[in-house]
Amino acid sequence: MRYHRALLSWRLETFGTFWRDRKGTGAIEFAIIAPLLIMAYIGCFEISVGFNVARKVSRASSTVADVLTQMQSVDKASLNGMKTVTKSVMSPFQVEDGQYTLKMTGIKMTAPGVGEVTWSYDQAGGAPYKAGSTVTMPSDISAVNTFIVRSELVIPHEILLFAPGLSKSAVNTIDISKTSYFRQRVGTEIKCSDCPAFK
Repeated sequence: MRYHRALLSWRLETFGTFWRDRKGTGAIEFAIIAPLLIMAYIGCFEISVGFNVARKVSRASSTVADVLTQMQSVDKASLNGMKTVTKSVMSPFQVEDGQYTLKMTGIKMTAPGVGEVTWSYDQAGGAPYKAGSTVTMPSDISAVNTFIVRSELVIPHEILLFAPGLSKSAVNTIDISKTSYFRQRVGTEIKCSDCPAFK
């Protein structure tokens, strides 16, 4: 009986000593908080980069449409040059051929909010939209008998999702896109002399 009491007393004393001992508390707290801080830092970094890419995409799309609306006519050479404009505006972010989509469309307004495709061209040299097809325009574009250049830019952006066991499957890609509409600056229509037919 005395043995059991002594053993119980020793266990309680040992547990009390262990409970009162604060050695290593800082290391445990650091081990718990450090991963959370690292995840928060990486998350803020990713959000910041994503916003910068989105801003660049918006600027590139509007720049392409802006440049085209200052021309009286276009051809495949001038439209192909818009790929260089896009890459220049997107700098320092690397945009490789085949990794993005750029669609440029000349639209003649036929009614408030309704237009007709005159020509279209994409980064691959094709015609994404059929000439003569009807397109619905934003409600704020209501002027009739005007010419609009629409620029559609889609650029994929890779996001690193911070998670245990980072692997290739943890890297996801989201598409950041922007569509810009600009009205022709000179004349009544921008014609394309050698734009491809719709495929």
